[in-house]
Amino acid sequence: MTGEGELATPDELWMDRAIVRIWKLVWAIGAGGAIALLVWRGWAWGAGWVIGTAVSALNFRWLQQLVAGLGGEAAKPRKAVFLGMRYLLLGGGAYVILKFSAISLLAALSGLFVSVAAVIVEILLELTYARNGTVDH
Repeated sequence: MTGEGELATPDELWMDRAIVRIWKLVWAIGAGGAIALLVWRGWAWGAGWVIGTAVSALNFRWLQQLVAGLGGEAAKPRKAVFLGMRYLLLGGGAYVILKFSAISLLAALSGLFVSVAAVIVEILLELTYARNGTVDH
């Protein structure tokens, strides 16, 4: 994640490509899970999975921004407060789903693990293909 006018190191290029693959995996796992749950358990479970996947992707994006900001500019209290508040926002959303909606809370909570699953798949891809350098093909 280089800034404007900076040359990327090989490690940064490798990480940027890994992040792109993780995002593709997040959306592939999310779409596959939504379709499977829609067919298997109905719209309430499919919608729950989609909501969980969206929150998981948002959380992954926030973490990606946090990591990109480390070591850069001076710490901003506003960012720290927002970082802590996101878990309250996620908890509040789960409460609303449970209390006022027919959407499956279990499916939504399961969908929260989509970005974790994508990172694990990326790790397995790296372990499998990194030795011969074909991970990007």
